[in-house]
Amino acid sequence: GCNDCHTPLALGPNGPAPDMARMLSGHPEGLVMPAAPALPEGPWGVVASHTLTAWNGPWGTSFTANLTPDEETGLGKWTEDEFVATLKTGRHLGRGRQILPPMPWQNAAQVPEADLRAMFAYLRTIPAVKNHVPQPLPPASVR
Repeated sequence: GCNDCHTPLALGPNGPAPDMARMLSGHPEGLVMPAAPALPEGPWGVVASHTLTAWNGPWGTSFTANLTPDEETGLGKWTEDEFVATLKTGRHLGRGRQILPPMPWQNAAQVPEADLRAMFAYLRTIPAVKNHVPQPLPPASVR
């Protein structure tokens, strides 16, 4: 679910585990994603951060969004319609930049609208976490 990528992992006594103090807050502010390693010609590969919140691939570098209701850094100022449109169209706020991998927006687009609206209502109830997530980086920035 959403926690798999949008909740940073932290190392604990039993290995990596979701850091529930930062539940659904996206890629941690200030955590720099290292450059992707050089890959041989042919099928492409993907590199993820140790928190599983940033991903390098042929599309560049993408960072998981802050889904908490924080008004400055999360979904706090989004409308329900913008949230639904984002997941239905694969565009930020339903009209902006493309939503990048690994976000499976194509799968989310198949979810009934009533369920997407219920997801948005749930996200309004979780604790707000102030966390500025970086903007995606183009492929040239990865090399």
